[in-house]
Amino acid sequence: MGWEWVSEFLYGMIKPAAALAVVAMAVALSYFQKLGLEGEMIYSIFRAFVQLSIIGFVLQFIFNQENALWIVLAYLFMVCVAGYTAGQRAKHVPRGKYVAGVSILGGTAITMFMLVILRVFPFSPRYIIPVAGMMVGNAMTVTGVTMKKLRDDIKIQMNLVETALALGATPRQATLQQVKRALVIALSPVLDNAKTVGLISLPGAMTGLIMGGASPLEAIRLQIIVMNMLVGASTVSSIVSTYLCWPSFFTKAYQLETKVFSTE
Repeated sequence: MGWEWVSEFLYGMIKPAAALAVVAMAVALSYFQKLGLEGEMIYSIFRAFVQLSIIGFVLQFIFNQENALWIVLAYLFMVCVAGYTAGQRAKHVPRGKYVAGVSILGGTAITMFMLVILRVFPFSPRYIIPVAGMMVGNAMTVTGVTMKKLRDDIKIQMNLVETALALGATPRQATLQQVKRALVIALSPVLDNAKTVGLISLPGAMTGLIMGGASPLEAIRLQIIVMNMLVGASTVSSIVSTYLCWPSFFTKAYQLETKVFSTE
């Protein structure tokens, strides 16, 4: 066996290396248009190469283990990174990273559990890890947008919220419209994508299967499952995030926590 995997990996990188030609074109255009993005483009592509190469070896190792513990560890790692990233987007929300992480964990875990119980996917690393990655990535984006939009809307409409509180409304009742608006805005791209899937572009999972030799009908079946689970996981995660983050917007006396809304 020895170092055969190294030569196999390097041989497999010939086509990805050839695809760098289009990156070189983008870098050249950035230079001639004086956009100043050349360095960032090169860094982004290099970072993507390193990250994907590492994750490729890690996944190969996990797939060979066939151990449930590795599935859980990989899943929790993805949730932690996603929670941190979503929390960064909603950086003015108190305990934003914790709220985002728990929300993403809840939404994706419930969805994953249902898929396994219904035997849509077997509990195997080869199925669970890619599926979990798609769900966690989508839930990360939706959760981050929900938390940021909710905080921003409450800040803009502080007078309305304070008036509702003065009239005896609970914090949840006082911010009901802001919560709904944040959820609608965050979930709209997911729903729009589901409405137009296959009409405007072929999704990644479906494209990968077709390029890998699977029949289009088989690819369609998988993509339908993917769209269903993305809608489910994103909806649960975003709703959970509103329940977890809005209490930090208020004091124990049911008044707005002004220091949360004092920063831009």
